[in-house]
Amino acid sequence: MDTWVIVLIVVVAVIVIVAVALALSKRSRVAQVRKREQAREHLQEAHLRGARAEQEQALAEEQAARARRERAEVQERTALAEQEARERAARAGEEHAAAAELRAKAEKLAPDVASDGNVNRVPGTAATGDHVDTAGSGDTRDHLGTTVNPDYPEGGSTRR
Repeated sequence: MDTWVIVLIVVVAVIVIVAVALALSKRSRVAQVRKREQAREHLQEAHLRGARAEQEQALAEEQAARARRERAEVQERTALAEQEARERAARAGEEHAAAAELRAKAEKLAPDVASDGNVNRVPGTAATGDHVDTAGSGDTRDHLGTTVNPDYPEGGSTRR
């Protein structure tokens, strides 16, 4: 072989090696640019998600504060209602005591007067205007037409 062929083979080999090196270098730079672009996109998305997370956290804290405030208001209303109920119960107790005292005074003044305000009568006798049930059904009415027996269907005392 001639020397010029050997030189030509060497030059072609060097050119191929340089071309491959340049191609690999360019490919590496393109990959690096692509990676940087991808990293920027990830950073932008991370920033957006971070902002959304902070906003959600603020909303959650606000909602929790609102719930605590509402719970405190409900507890306050409950406490006031319970206090009012205790005060009413105390007034009712005072009224019961006063009523009992008045009944006792009435019993002392007129022992023949029953606690419902009617005069105690001998069974079988009737006061003026009263109807005595002779059939024994328990349907006793006074002269105004109101029911004395609470089991009477047209009225009278209410059952609980």
